[in-house]
Amino acid sequence: MDGDGLVVGLAAVFAGTTVLLTTLAFAYQPFLLLFALPFGIATYFLWYHASGRLTDRVRRTAGRNRANAAAERPGGFEGFGPGRRAAGSRSDRAGTGSRGGQRTDPNEPSLAEAYRTLGVDPGADEEAVRAAYRERAKATHPDADSGDEEEFKRVTRAYKRLVDD
Repeated sequence: MDGDGLVVGLAAVFAGTTVLLTTLAFAYQPFLLLFALPFGIATYFLWYHASGRLTDRVRRTAGRNRANAAAERPGGFEGFGPGRRAAGSRSDRAGTGSRGGQRTDPNEPSLAEAYRTLGVDPGADEEAVRAAYRERAKATHPDADSGDEEEFKRVTRAYKRLVDD
């Protein structure tokens, strides 16, 4: 699990409380099931968070919502506020906008370079990117016979670039 100790500990305490209340409800008073239900729901979400699946789901959903919202807005207008821009603005055309292709780290590859490094087509789904990364990482890992540390770092940076965007 990816979760920290506090979340895992809370989930364990809530799970124990749920089991205790459910057992007492069946043994003595069925009314206690009403108290066990919120603890059970909280346990589920705490374990879901501690395992890292909640974060993955939120990122996937946010990425889809962002893409759908951009497609629905005429002209690509992203709204008002800091970090927002209209389609066709100078930063958008030059590829230097905050999302357009600007790299904050000079070692971070552009999207096109990342796709090329992993050997996948632009727009490939996350599963294809993950499979290509695993294959390239096995071949370039420094502990492998034909491993190259710099190439492995390049492959890892490309994978992180594609997964984070």
